[in-house]
Amino acid sequence: MQKRLNYLLLPAFIMLIHWAEAQSGKKPIVTSDLMKIVTSSQLEVSPDTRKAVMVVTKRDQKGDDYFYSHNLYMLDLEKGGEPIQLTFGKKSDSQPTWAPDGEKIAFVRSDDGKSQIWILPLTGGEAYPLTSAKHGASGPRWAPDGKSILFSSSIPDWDTEGTPTWAYERPGRAFKDEPNWKALKDEEKKDIKSTPDGDLGELRAWLAKNAVDKNPRVFVNQDFQAEQGLNPEMKYRHLFIQSLDAGKASQLTKGFQDFAGGDWSPDGKTIVCSSVAYKVEPDKQSHSDLWKIDVTSGSATSFLHMEGFSLGNPQFSPDGKSILFYMRDDVNRHATQNDLGLVNTEGSGAKMITAEFDRDAGGPVFSPDNKKIYFTASSEGDIPLYSYDLKKGEIVTLLEGDKGINDFALAGKKIIMTITDFNNPLEVYSMDVKSGALTALTHFNSDWLKDKIVTPVSEYWVTRPDGVKVQYWVMQPVGFKQGTKYPTILEIHGGPSAMWGPSGLSMWHEFQLLSSWGYGVVFSNPRGSGGYGDAFKKGNYRDWGHGPANDILAALDDATSKNSWVDTDQLFVTGGSYAGYMVAWLVTQDQRFKAANAQRGVYDLTTFMGEGNAWRLVPTHFGYPWEEGVQEILDANSPITFIDQITTPLLIMHSDQDLRTGTIQSEMMYKSLKALDRPVEYVRYPGEGHELSRSGNPLRMMDRLGRFIEFFERYVKHPEAPAATVGED
Repeated sequence: MQKRLNYLLLPAFIMLIHWAEAQSGKKPIVTSDLMKIVTSSQLEVSPDTRKAVMVVTKRDQKGDDYFYSHNLYMLDLEKGGEPIQLTFGKKSDSQPTWAPDGEKIAFVRSDDGKSQIWILPLTGGEAYPLTSAKHGASGPRWAPDGKSILFSSSIPDWDTEGTPTWAYERPGRAFKDEPNWKALKDEEKKDIKSTPDGDLGELRAWLAKNAVDKNPRVFVNQDFQAEQGLNPEMKYRHLFIQSLDAGKASQLTKGFQDFAGGDWSPDGKTIVCSSVAYKVEPDKQSHSDLWKIDVTSGSATSFLHMEGFSLGNPQFSPDGKSILFYMRDDVNRHATQNDLGLVNTEGSGAKMITAEFDRDAGGPVFSPDNKKIYFTASSEGDIPLYSYDLKKGEIVTLLEGDKGINDFALAGKKIIMTITDFNNPLEVYSMDVKSGALTALTHFNSDWLKDKIVTPVSEYWVTRPDGVKVQYWVMQPVGFKQGTKYPTILEIHGGPSAMWGPSGLSMWHEFQLLSSWGYGVVFSNPRGSGGYGDAFKKGNYRDWGHGPANDILAALDDATSKNSWVDTDQLFVTGGSYAGYMVAWLVTQDQRFKAANAQRGVYDLTTFMGEGNAWRLVPTHFGYPWEEGVQEILDANSPITFIDQITTPLLIMHSDQDLRTGTIQSEMMYKSLKALDRPVEYVRYPGEGHELSRSGNPLRMMDRLGRFIEFFERYVKHPEAPAATVGED
């Protein structure tokens, strides 16, 4: 039986030092501080554990051009000092991995939409491209002997060898009827007569040629929407091996099947990966198994099947005796959690090692001595670091306390990690495994934050009438004075299975900015959120509206009762995606808010099933509209049904190329409210998708923040001059 123990907690004196640092500044956070936030990710420690490489992401501006840079940096774990930049410029470098001899780093560089594997020699010389894969390359993994690299590439259906084993989904047609124009050489195309005026074969050839040019786009696959554009091509991920000496990579896997997450055995003879062997059209099958590939012969065989679970991301233990992997329940996929599984290399003794953990485990890594597995998991607003003892079967909490471990890597007796907390959006730290002591390795954000006022968060819990416990947090406004009432913004998270808390990187700047403008901030994790176990995550099944909304409002009411400074006559609400839905739902049911902002939301659930690429949220949470009773449930959970009850001034935001939720429903909301003569404004962002608030163009990210703040300012009455001017020289 597994146990969950608190082992090493962050020393209290470190928290006190951070608190003092956070309160030492005089200048409030402003909108353009978004440009100063630096993030580090994809930590990889060298074989001798003396150095680490990472990806550092910055936002930059040259004239009217706003952009990102993703460059590689080096940390000296032995001598310390500032990180050394390895790659430069307006690049997109990622996925760094050390060669076994520690003298080279392989990484992925994206250029004009296509990625290739590059090699960076650390003994001198410039980085150079290793692969020239026709359809791009990613996921580099060095062979144990350092002479070759395993990578993956997504092959479109027209360039995939063989014939699919499932029935063709195009009505009245067969695979053999399709002229494969893209795969033909120019001289072969000349032999095919294509004309709109010919016989059926010539007509089909002409139509197929037009479709190749995407004029028009013809869809057969069910999931034809990407994030920001339509995607008529089916693609299959395959594994390749690129020798450092040879020119062309050898394709290891082939056919109409996906292979992903390959890992070398320590002896270099075997590769383990996950694969989906499709028996029906790929968009209709998601179950995956573990496969093994013999490197010499290239033969791929199914290795592990576990009924009812999809398996993925396998990795060999350092001694090669066992394989660690992800497990995900195939049933009720709308709210399932990642569990960790372990199996002996020969295929026996497969088991779930996090069965009693009841959290969404991620990022697992074997310890070099094969005794432990380290991993992270979202839990009650934090992302702690855990270890699993392979002998005792115990899960131990190594680091927690209002912080999020976004990434980590093992380095001998230390663990290198990136941490987010309310004091700092993200820095890299080293933790001594024995003592738990933390040492900061980077100061990218600490330096510019020295002069800033950073608002702390206070944690609360409220118990609902049905016994559900809801966690929430409150932030005071900058310039807070006891006895004064302050306007307060209710922030809501998306997902709906996301989790917020002090560890949240994506919302750090927005929350601090709102505090600087003189607003209190309240945010919570209602039922349906991640981080509280499987049952809590499933708590919004067939209930996106009332249950979660009442949790959110209960948190707001409880915050008001425990913080007398909250001005209940000046409440505002904002949120995006599922939270955009929830904002609209709240203002149809409750009139307490002075103004509201719904971003990239869905408002009619039946339409959502047909419009966005996240459409499966509808059947997995509610069922299909044609099933008995489902249409009534969808209507009862759709804000558009109750739109005539909205009287709150509403700012609706969406992005032109958002294909995750689609734009039609936001237009429906806007047009309907205009027809009802209600106070509403509509903002559409060009060139952006669903991820505008997290990774959109920096200019438009700042515009989004400024625009909904300006909207709220139309209806707010601050107790004094806006706090954004406090402390300015």
